[in-house]
Amino acid sequence: MIARAFVIIACIATCAAPSYARVTRIVIDQTSSPAFCKGQACASFGDGGQYEQIAGRAYGELDPADPRNRLIQDIELARDADGKVRYVATFVLTKPIDMSKASGLMWHDVPNRGRPVLLDATERAFGDVGLASAWQGDNAGMSATLGTTVRGNMAPGANHWLQVPVAKNSDGSAVTGLVFARIINRAGAGAQPLIVQTNPVPYMPASLDTAKATLVSRDHETMDGLVRGEKPIPGADWKFCGGGTFESPAPLTTLPVQICLKGGFDPAKLYQVVYTAKDPYVLGIGFAAWRDLASFFKYAARDDAGTPNPLVGHMKWSITRGRSQSGNYLRGWLHFGFNEDESGRQVHDGMWPIIAGRRIALNFRWAQPDGVMELYQAGSEGPQWWVPYPDAVRGLPARSILDRCNASKTCPKVIEHFGAAEIWGLKLGPEWVGTGAKEDIALPSNVRRYYLASTPHGGGVGGFDTSLPSAGLPKPIQCPGNNSGLSVLAANPLPHNETFRALSFHFRNWVMRNVAPPPSRYPTLAAGQLVEPTKAAMAFPTIPGLRATAPEPGFMNPVLDYDWGPRFDPVDASGVPTNAPPPVRRVIRTLVPKVNADGNEIGGVPLVLLDAPLGTYLGWNITASGFHKDKLCTYAGGMVPFARTKAERSASGDPRLSLEERYGDHPGYVAAVKTAAANAMAQGFLLQKDADALIAAAEASGVLKGAAVSSR
Repeated sequence: MIARAFVIIACIATCAAPSYARVTRIVIDQTSSPAFCKGQACASFGDGGQYEQIAGRAYGELDPADPRNRLIQDIELARDADGKVRYVATFVLTKPIDMSKASGLMWHDVPNRGRPVLLDATERAFGDVGLASAWQGDNAGMSATLGTTVRGNMAPGANHWLQVPVAKNSDGSAVTGLVFARIINRAGAGAQPLIVQTNPVPYMPASLDTAKATLVSRDHETMDGLVRGEKPIPGADWKFCGGGTFESPAPLTTLPVQICLKGGFDPAKLYQVVYTAKDPYVLGIGFAAWRDLASFFKYAARDDAGTPNPLVGHMKWSITRGRSQSGNYLRGWLHFGFNEDESGRQVHDGMWPIIAGRRIALNFRWAQPDGVMELYQAGSEGPQWWVPYPDAVRGLPARSILDRCNASKTCPKVIEHFGAAEIWGLKLGPEWVGTGAKEDIALPSNVRRYYLASTPHGGGVGGFDTSLPSAGLPKPIQCPGNNSGLSVLAANPLPHNETFRALSFHFRNWVMRNVAPPPSRYPTLAAGQLVEPTKAAMAFPTIPGLRATAPEPGFMNPVLDYDWGPRFDPVDASGVPTNAPPPVRRVIRTLVPKVNADGNEIGGVPLVLLDAPLGTYLGWNITASGFHKDKLCTYAGGMVPFARTKAERSASGDPRLSLEERYGDHPGYVAAVKTAAANAMAQGFLLQKDADALIAAAEASGVLKGAAVSSR
């Protein structure tokens, strides 16, 4: 009877155990121990000591019937014979060799377009652990058959990849649907690839018959999506190809899909192709893979084969973070409820979407997550805010990013920070004031928001000579995006690094010790700091070198309300889009921060170079030539330096005070930097070490070196 009782108990324990998504196996491909070595010398980091890096692959499986997985688009079309859905994801752990020195905190970093991510040296000095793992199933360099092909081993410093299945109909036939792609600023007789940002459009044509596709050229597009001079190109005048020319095309066998055009491409025109594609990747699996790897390394003792978790027993807290595309990914990940693992546990204690003001467009069929919010690219659908709020303009109900984690009680603490480029080029505005732009949307107690006024995307190179024309002013830059052209203005050097390190310090304390970070700081309607994106409303000065009307109506990249078709869910941005490209229903009103007499934005956190300015720092730039000439340079920032003397500024008609009028001489400028640094430190946005470094850099700079003392 005792034996029978044990059998019954064992059966209950195994047979009644729920089937849940999990990492079933990890494979360690390479260990570098110690890491961070130069020759025979290997670095040691404060409390953490020497570090090692462990690179490998995680094999996971999902149950499509589980409610936590069921919302993954097309997951039911990706089952193996046993009904499960499987993936393989790369990972890299960066950890103390001696785990008794570990702090207990894990940073789970999101790779941007597969690129490697490295734990910061400051965090290594604390003994923190870094985990980077794959989430994107359509990365650059993938073959057209990635969904069914196992790739090679993983190594520290290598690009991450996620192997996901493609969706198939129940009878095994290919799933097909319409996709579109665009070719911009390309010239010559040679074939041109279909690119999203810098990566291939990830879908192969179902047919190479151009009679079943359309190719058009366009003479002009506005930022609002108005088109002029569209002309269809006959199917007999172009081909799908793998390279070559129209007369001598190479066969199309792998990505990228290319277009061979009779007579070649005109750089003054934009070309847009719509074709029927096949074999969509089930990209939403990337949300579940991220959840499951984090849960495994935080909670599990070993995998199903007995391979031990290298972090077992040492992780008490975790914060996930990502920049730009990767931060957008995290906002989408949380929106879909993936901070709850399949055992009902909260995965991450903190989440940090950095320079990311929207949810990534990932969980729908034919998604192109590399998009950067160019015309017709998804990413602004549904709620972008943190509390339930109605989307009156688009007619959507009151929803928020936190709805699902609030229901499961798994919401993390959240810090988000942005710069001006996210407002002007990456459609951040509605997150603050909704689509109606009539009132500030409140923040819940678990969210902090910080705005780094007048800064470019991710911050500039920093320094002080980088604002001086004679000493090292950055040159015009490439506009980000799909071959978008060069900028008119020099690059904006305003940095994020010092603020980032201060926020990292506060986030650790918030998660590990429940010490709240500084209050949120960003422009609001209530403070009169948000206005229409026009020169008059912003009170923007007339600056030599800029058009008299800059910035002007129609210049910024607005949120567009697209009609993706009846099978698309506009709240979750899931489903199957059937309109390619989507018609524009309306332009969503977007506000921008006001500026001071110098043209620099107000309402953000203290920044030393902005508070001791050497010019006008802009979250926007102007495209110099090509199809987008005179329009927004996607999300690049620009800079216009101050004149050195009053005589110079008077000669050019510059209304902004000169450097000598502001600071007198070099010691006067250093004094201004010291004052700005003390203010930023007092408010919690600058660490002492960084303040000292900034003051030393100002003293060593060429700002007003040799200038005579003058009255100010």
